[in-house]
Amino acid sequence: MSPFEILFPLIFIVLSGYISAKVGFIPIKQLDGLRTFIFNLCIPVLLFSSMIQANLSNLAAGSLLLSFYLPVALTYLALYLLLFRGRKFPKADCATKALGGTYSNTVLVGLPVILMALGKQAGAMVFMIITFHSLMLFFMTFSLAAKNQALIGIVKPLLLNPIVISITSGLVLNIAGVELPSLLMESLSWLAKPAIPGALFILGASLLQYGIKGHLKGALWLSSVKLVLLPACVYLFAIYLELPTQQVQVITLMSASPLGVNAYLVARQLDSQAATLAATVVLSTMLSVVTLSGWLFLLV
Repeated sequence: MSPFEILFPLIFIVLSGYISAKVGFIPIKQLDGLRTFIFNLCIPVLLFSSMIQANLSNLAAGSLLLSFYLPVALTYLALYLLLFRGRKFPKADCATKALGGTYSNTVLVGLPVILMALGKQAGAMVFMIITFHSLMLFFMTFSLAAKNQALIGIVKPLLLNPIVISITSGLVLNIAGVELPSLLMESLSWLAKPAIPGALFILGASLLQYGIKGHLKGALWLSSVKLVLLPACVYLFAIYLELPTQQVQVITLMSASPLGVNAYLVARQLDSQAATLAATVVLSTMLSVVTLSGWLFLLV
């Protein structure tokens, strides 16, 4: 299965949402209720159920985690400082754009590519690495976007954000060893099923409101950072630490995945750069057909 075959369903759903809104099949004014259902309920349930079932006992070795998380964090901070100090953008805009250049669609794109190219053992490694991926980047984004640097000004958005609440609560219950009844977990899984398709469909419909052409320049340079610069940093750092070949392959392909749709959700929550990140999700996903093929050629 080629990367294009893996990515096509994502692109198809986004285009379906765009066309549905464009022809008036779903009026734009009716999207708000659907957004609330997907963003405030289905997505948090998906993240919560994933975190509570994550195998924390098999967390990856320190050098492997460092090779993935340190370049991601440094790239995020470099983007933030470049925009804040160099371009004098507002903090929230800097934070969300930095998120747009570093947050990976690992589950929907990275994992299938890794399974296809490297096998099940490499796929299992992905879940060992990404346990704190969303939590780290979302915490950095809400912290650096805060207008007030007092502690309450940083913590309050995190405490009220359904995405962060779902990740944190699932992690706490997992660490505490709490097991929810199987009947409840099965019910949650049903509620989580519309999350990603629904978010992608709404994303496509929202592009009609935003006008993707007006945000193409910003989406293009963020996509370049996400698809080329970030994985290059991860790859070089992993080589420097002399990681085994398969570990280098896995973390590079993870970081080379396109921008995840959850970054767009955070941008909406912060009411900052949502249109640019929406365009970046779509553009980076389409461009990743080419860039992931290039990384696969280099690595495998």
